[in-house]
Amino acid sequence: MITRQRLAAGVCTLLAALAAGIAVPADAVADETTPQDPSKVNLVLDVSGSMRARDIDGDSRMAAAKQAFNEVVDATPEDVELGIRTLGANYPGNDRKTGCKDTAQLYPVGPLNRDQAKAAVATLQPTGWTPIGPALLKAADDLEGGNGPRRIVLITDGEDTCAPLDPCEVAREIAAKGVGLTIDTLGLVPDVKLNRQLSCIAEATGGTYTSVQHKEELSGKVNQLVDRAADKVVTPVAVDGTDQCSAAPSLKSGLYTDREEFGRHRYYRVELEPGQELRASVSVADDRQVAPDYGVTLRAVTEHGREIVRGEATGTGRTDVLSTGLRYPKPESDDESTPAETVCLEVANSFSPAAGVKTTPGLPLELTVDVVAGPDRASDVASFGLGRGWWLLGALVLTGFLAGLLWGWLSRWRFAIWRTN
Repeated sequence: MITRQRLAAGVCTLLAALAAGIAVPADAVADETTPQDPSKVNLVLDVSGSMRARDIDGDSRMAAAKQAFNEVVDATPEDVELGIRTLGANYPGNDRKTGCKDTAQLYPVGPLNRDQAKAAVATLQPTGWTPIGPALLKAADDLEGGNGPRRIVLITDGEDTCAPLDPCEVAREIAAKGVGLTIDTLGLVPDVKLNRQLSCIAEATGGTYTSVQHKEELSGKVNQLVDRAADKVVTPVAVDGTDQCSAAPSLKSGLYTDREEFGRHRYYRVELEPGQELRASVSVADDRQVAPDYGVTLRAVTEHGREIVRGEATGTGRTDVLSTGLRYPKPESDDESTPAETVCLEVANSFSPAAGVKTTPGLPLELTVDVVAGPDRASDVASFGLGRGWWLLGALVLTGFLAGLLWGWLSRWRFAIWRTN
């Protein structure tokens, strides 16, 4: 009862911020004036033998991909560093071990020379295997360094042929590093298994999956993703929560990312001065198949474990992200020597993995912490979220009571008149 209205407000704020691709208010993040490095995009192209198939507008898949690449190179913004990596482009043999190492950086990630990039793509011929997992690992290494947005765009017409290195697990490992790297995938064949694999890769890093079957669709989607990389965003800070409050990292206002194991909890510490208000929100993503009926809890507790306030959210498998939030105002003190209060934020979940699903790395979570000046009367905010609305509630209750008495008296009077007549 105490927190419902405030939780709703906190959750709506978080969801709106995520949908807009920004953090919560400007003062909730690190200094936004810090210069940001150029955006980096690594285009990863499948050049395996199956790319010879001629089923995209009467042309081969390879030809359609080359045309899309040329158009993207022409349209790439000046402030975006572009690279091109291939998979299956060099080894035509049947040795699986060698074929699964066949990935190379065709054009290095950096300032774009459009003529050189086009010339490099023009030489490609469909050749070998489909080592998607190894290519993603190398592509992530190509993008290391800098604090700007980083994006991998994978274009392929088939599933990975180098199991047991599952590309979906590779994507989760990349995301678990907290490097703020997004993988988008485009499938050139409407195949159920391929769609499932590419969707899993994209979802693990917060990217998108698109099935394309025409040249214009392919060019348009890749251009859109490259342009999106140029958008300036707030990158969450990677942080390692702990399983107990005493050892938890101390957080300032900002946006943070972490990983949480199934059914476990993570602690973080926030210092709150008298007269300040703590606003916190958390989102936990089920980036793999989980059992239905699950929940996420965000609690603010004292160092001794006493609960101050909590937020809760439950799901049944209809969504892939669960969010909740809380607010806690610390009243002002007349004593200037009153020390700051250490508030421990505890994030817990009740997710359970489906049969055969790996539990590592943990589920991705995003935590927003905002410490702001508190309201004039913190006690009002804590009063069931109503503040001075208690006066209105009391008036409505009294009016309802009096109306009920009047209605009852009129009903009895009418019944008495009816019996008399």
